[in-house]
Amino acid sequence: MVKKALIVILIILPFVQLALLPLVNRIDPIIFGLPFFHFWLLLWIIITPVCSFGIYLVQRKDGGIE
Repeated sequence: MVKKALIVILIILPFVQLALLPLVNRIDPIIFGLPFFHFWLLLWIIITPVCSFGIYLVQRKDGGIE
């Protein structure tokens, strides 16, 4: 049950960040020389595959989701 909840969280997390885009659509602050919006997108380009890999690891341990 905990594994299924973890998988659901890892699946939903990248989609939730899409709902937050209107809130982060601003220039200030500048992070690593990027406007905040561009930094936010770059951050999620990195985090989304990490979520996918986490799902893979959870499912691989027991041979599947069942």
